[in-house]
Amino acid sequence: MDDSKTPPQKSHGRKTIRATFKPRELMEQSPDLARVWKAQVITLMPEAFPGILGQSLTGRALKDGLWQIETVALRQFGEGKHRNVDDTPAGGGAGMVLRPDIMAAAIDHARPRAAPGSPLIYLSPRGRPFTQDMAKSLAAGPGVSLICGRFEGLDQRVIDHYRIIEVSLGDFVLTGGEIAAQALIDATVRLLPGVLGNDASTEEESFSDGLLEHPQYTRPAEWRGMAIPPVLMSGHHGEIAKWRKEQSRSLTRERRPDLWATLEAKDDQKD
Repeated sequence: MDDSKTPPQKSHGRKTIRATFKPRELMEQSPDLARVWKAQVITLMPEAFPGILGQSLTGRALKDGLWQIETVALRQFGEGKHRNVDDTPAGGGAGMVLRPDIMAAAIDHARPRAAPGSPLIYLSPRGRPFTQDMAKSLAAGPGVSLICGRFEGLDQRVIDHYRIIEVSLGDFVLTGGEIAAQALIDATVRLLPGVLGNDASTEEESFSDGLLEHPQYTRPAEWRGMAIPPVLMSGHHGEIAKWRKEQSRSLTRERRPDLWATLEAKDDQKD
């Protein structure tokens, strides 16, 4: 066919843009590795993974086999022509709720494939807050199975039956649990041995000792009339450590009174 005679394509409004997740190749055709930390994600959007987890240090660690990720597509367990996974809330109300029989089928399929002993977590705004200590605990284990919620959430009976742990990233609501799942996995994977390359780099960061991290500086020594604090240029490691500790305590007291109160309570118990 002569392309020059082909009539121009008509515009039908806004273009359809499809995201490409090239890092997803890191998840495909990858056999289960023994004694490797494994994340398993039950989701309506498996194409969203590994997403940002396939980039940078976590992506390199995934490629090197330091950890693994597997998605379980919830839609495949749906019913009917359209593979429905939800229904209207009992008692009325807006939105839809993920059905217990559909989610149970997905869980029963997924759990035998998960790392033995890994917890089953549902990303939920009403869950217990996700913390650095929780990330450390998960990193010390064999892995985690995550349920990404959608719509108005998950039928309570599934949560009760499987004794699912509900975890929240904060006092806000997302359209689904996929972003929260990636954040939880990222915070955990970076603590696995060999992922950061320098395990000491996690020792002084925020929340490592219940405090916010101290301010950081680098070259040039002076920028737009602002100089690096002289103590950091002194070479006196003892004074530098003291300054950083004071800065961490001051920032925590000012910005996170909740953390400061917890720290003070611990100090009172020691006395």
